[in-house]
Amino acid sequence: MTIKCVAIDDEPLALELLSKFIGQTAFLQLEGKFSNAIEALGFINQNEVHLIFMDIQMPDLSGMELARILDGKKNSEKTRIIFCTAYNQFAIEGYKVEALDYLLKPYSYEEFLAAATKAYQYFDRIQQAPVAKIAEPVAQQDFIFLKVEYQLVKVMLKDITHVEAYKDYVKVHLKSKPNPLLSLTSMKNMEELLPSEKFMRVHRSFIVALDHIDSVSKNVIQTGDHQIAVGDNYKDQFLEFLSKWMS
Repeated sequence: MTIKCVAIDDEPLALELLSKFIGQTAFLQLEGKFSNAIEALGFINQNEVHLIFMDIQMPDLSGMELARILDGKKNSEKTRIIFCTAYNQFAIEGYKVEALDYLLKPYSYEEFLAAATKAYQYFDRIQQAPVAKIAEPVAQQDFIFLKVEYQLVKVMLKDITHVEAYKDYVKVHLKSKPNPLLSLTSMKNMEELLPSEKFMRVHRSFIVALDHIDSVSKNVIQTGDHQIAVGDNYKDQFLEFLSKWMS
């Protein structure tokens, strides 16, 4: 699946960086880039656009005003927005127009990729269930994309046993492979990317897949051949999970 995108930002450097990140992402296709929202609106009205990456504070027509215009259109369910802004006070307004995500400048490619992956998962669900009503709950996506060396790798969630911090990278341990995947991202990004009902951070350096916990002894989790200590700051949350598991 390819997601057709538009980039909108009145700052030339920010627009170029956004276009570069879109170009680096295999499942995104840049259809156009614009320095003002009015010009972009004309293009969006005449072309198929699935996803808009845009700034909020722009002259003539702001990103939030454009979002409200699109929200009132009949085909608004086909076009989604990810805001890219330097001002975090707009986050609540962003959710009011049902933005898929909110990137705070300056953002890294890893943060951009996490937001883009949310968009991929959203459109994948729409494709798989085109007749589902909006009010009905949708199933959690069963995979994520990880940047591994110079490519994006699709990883099934059920294959992940745990995630381990490793300097500026993370090691993603898989049940199906003897060696972990090494991805240039942070534990914070992984924690946001992985569904909380399936994964839990139990240590500053570890996230575990709850379905792959084989046993727990005192404050040590056994998952396959690996033993993971539960950190002091994470004990209460993990004990709460255990109490539900045992009840």
